Amino acid sequence: MLKDDHSDEDMIDLVTEMEIMKLIGAHVNVLTMLGCCTKNGELLIITEFAPHGNLHDFLRNHLPFIKSELKLSNLTKKTLLVFAQQIANGMEYLASKKCVHRDLAARNVLVSKDYIMKVADFGLARDIRDKDYYRKETKGRLPVKWMAPEALGHGYYSTQSDVWSYGILLWEILTLGATPYPLFSGLGKLLPALESGYRMEKPPNCSDELYSLIHKCWSYMPEDRPSFTIIANALEDILSMNANDEVLQQCNVYWPQRHDEIIIS
Repeated sequence: MLKDDHSDEDMIDLVTEMEIMKLIGAHVNVLTMLGCCTKNGELLIITEFAPHGNLHDFLRNHLPFIKSELKLSNLTKKTLLVFAQQIANGMEYLASKKCVHRDLAARNVLVSKDYIMKVADFGLARDIRDKDYYRKETKGRLPVKWMAPEALGHGYYSTQSDVWSYGILLWEILTLGATPYPLFSGLGKLLPALESGYRMEKPPNCSDELYSLIHKCWSYMPEDRPSFTIIANALEDILSMNANDEVLQQCNVYWPQRHDEIIIS
């Protein structure tokens, strides 16, 4: 719902978000709109419930436990990759629906029942069925540290700019909710650094193979970035190589085929 002091522009944004969610339809890794209604003249959007909140807070809240239980380090890393793969599945679906999210980040992924990841918050999402990109012309607050160079510099958004954001999100997951680019406070210094080739370093305990995938997401040219299908398949291959890990078997972590539900108990 909207806040009590909402503006007419806020109402327009909510209706736009509702229309985008109607366009998207249903997928196990995308938050589903169940319906909409009005109450006392206010528009309400009804979605499925995610009892564990957003992924960023989920990771931060579990950080003390993860750090104290060093025996679970291998399990933790693989579980985090399951989360990342589910999000890639959801983004692959959005790309197939010609929807650009424009605000993909851990704070905008919800953790549903059975720890299923749900891509959510479509307030900035746009329909690109008529063309393969969206160009932002108006001013407004934007998630600078998650944006691709072409979005930062020219307001140009596409599925491949979402791939860049996914690379930032994967970095967030592997660092358990750390803030990207901690040495940069705003666009003025970040964009020139990215244009000159600066990229965040490999997170602790991240394999070279996984960091290579992240780094490809941060390719300067959009066409050099992998598709979400390639990303999801790459993560599935990494997980498959460890599917028989004794630690995973003891802790009941399962990886069915992509697009099926992944249950962690």
